[in-house]
Amino acid sequence: MPLKDECSLCGRVFPLYRLKRCQRCGRLYCRDCMTTDVRTGEPEALCLNCARRIVSPTKRWKYEPLKRYLQRRGYFTDHVALSFARIDGIIGDNLPMNAYKTQTWWNNSPSSAHARAWLEAGWRVEQVNLEKGTVTFIKTAKPPTTRREKRRFKPLEKPFKPAPVKPLRRRRVPSKTKLAKMYARLKNLERQRKSQLRGKFKPRPALEKRLFKPEKKPAATD
Repeated sequence: MPLKDECSLCGRVFPLYRLKRCQRCGRLYCRDCMTTDVRTGEPEALCLNCARRIVSPTKRWKYEPLKRYLQRRGYFTDHVALSFARIDGIIGDNLPMNAYKTQTWWNNSPSSAHARAWLEAGWRVEQVNLEKGTVTFIKTAKPPTTRREKRRFKPLEKPFKPAPVKPLRRRRVPSKTKLAKMYARLKNLERQRKSQLRGKFKPRPALEKRLFKPEKKPAATD
């Protein structure tokens, strides 16, 4: 029985030999969900989603990178000085000529699209130097929290109360009476053991057991 898998777009199940892999996203699609690559002309090379993104890409706000840059800097400082060339590199495009010639372009007006970039990030323009080509931003509000931060750090409704901690138990020092009783018991055990080893039950050294008879001992020599 051949192996089967489903199309990533329409969801129908086909054998693997009838599915093709998109050259851009790398997922498996059926032939109905594949189309010709407009750039190279290769048939059934891209899925319909990737082909739509190539033909009509989503438009990105030009000053969105500047907004994200100022939001990140807001966590560390309240004052940022940037050159016009630096801003060109951040947004990936050139600023209009009015930004180099007039100071009115840098006004903090919410109606202008470029001013909304730093206003929404919680910053405002404090000073502009057209001769040197620099602009100074000052933070006016805290950077907005993301969805992940809102989920992680939820405000506590009730004041935090730590869990009760049990006090450590102190080691009890035995009294002198108990120590005396224990010492007396040890002495009694030692006396009983010595009394059992007296007389015939007294153990002999190993040397006597090997060289002499049990009842005979060597005579003392001068």
